[in-house]
Amino acid sequence: MQSNGFSCVIFDLDGTLTQTNPLIFASFNHITEKYLGKTFTPREIISWFGPPEEGAIEHLLGADRVDEVMDELCEFYQARHSELARLHAGIPEILRHLQEREIRLAVFTGKGSRTADITLKEFNIGSYFELVVSGNDVVHHKPHPEGIQKILGHFALDPSHVLMIGDSLADIKASRAAGVKVAAVLWDSYDKERMLAAGADFVFHNVGELQDWFRHSMN
Repeated sequence: MQSNGFSCVIFDLDGTLTQTNPLIFASFNHITEKYLGKTFTPREIISWFGPPEEGAIEHLLGADRVDEVMDELCEFYQARHSELARLHAGIPEILRHLQEREIRLAVFTGKGSRTADITLKEFNIGSYFELVVSGNDVVHHKPHPEGIQKILGHFALDPSHVLMIGDSLADIKASRAAGVKVAAVLWDSYDKERMLAAGADFVFHNVGELQDWFRHSMN
């Protein structure tokens, strides 16, 4: 299927639109150093991904600390955002190109709504998206397709006309289960080898490749 057959493009957030993993790692370690007296490696923190931040906090510190600690994590996340996070060059141009061609745009991210909102506002890209589905908005998290299914239902979309773009195996699995096409993007993926082997419909090694693909197929 050519990309001009898509009426909606769903983007993952961390590692796809934004380089926010260093900020995520620092935010968790800010909390764990304070409350547990230790820090964790990126790979250990990645192993907690799936549920939003509240799930990791509950696992580490107990349910009774979630609200308090989540406030602290978000405060750190906001304060250090400009230092530790960046928007991948070329992303605003891609979003503008798709919006101008009346392609519906949505976000499906495993991160919680609070940190997702901070990042979308800090990078001034939230207005491009008609719907944002975060880890707080689903019962079943990636790789379950619930988040994609919510977007399909919200816009009454035919799955064959939808493209999901993400940087993780969970994005590929969720897309397959929802019956939508999936593009694997490798510019900030922490699992490139398995992503390449997973058999995505499309693979892009850098933002420029994706930008050129959209430009040439959606003139």
